[in-house]
Amino acid sequence: MEITSLSQLDLTKTYNYADYLTWKIKERVELFKGKIMQMSPAPASKHQKISWNLSFALGKYLENSPCKIFYAPFDVRLERTVDNKQVQNVVQPDICVICDATKIDKRGCSGAPELMIEILSPGNSKKEMKQKFELYQEAGVLEYWIVQPSEEVIWQYVLENGEFINRKPIIVDDSIKSTVIAGFELPLTKVFES
Repeated sequence: MEITSLSQLDLTKTYNYADYLTWKIKERVELFKGKIMQMSPAPASKHQKISWNLSFALGKYLENSPCKIFYAPFDVRLERTVDNKQVQNVVQPDICVICDATKIDKRGCSGAPELMIEILSPGNSKKEMKQKFELYQEAGVLEYWIVQPSEEVIWQYVLENGEFINRKPIIVDDSIKSTVIAGFELPLTKVFES
């Protein structure tokens, strides 16, 4: 049976990337340890502007670098394997930076990007944010930014000894400095300008 709607799926069941690839649903979903997580509706204009500001600055900085920037919708399979039945974590971060070209394939990314950025929307649940934090940490994402548009703040987490360490909150008067993209620094006024 062809799956064309989320309502056709049993949300209590565990799925894998092989299942995910067969679905022809309009709703955007992610897999967290095999469980379906429906994504928030289309983001607001402020979210999109922040995403553009970050993507543009990173893209310009990385222009002659082996690192590449990707933005949603873009599948990131956090397990690095060719067996789609073993992949149970598929996310679509707002922005990610991948420096290992062998992780990029025709379907997206296989393995943890070096940098993941999530921009919060009113539809993001605390449960979703906690699950993503844990997944990204477990997968070995080296740096993770959570952008909170309403407060104009970025929470920067850096992986140290297998755990995310929270740096001080970066507010609109500060600049964010990446720990994995050498020399990249961006004033938050540029991130949040409209």
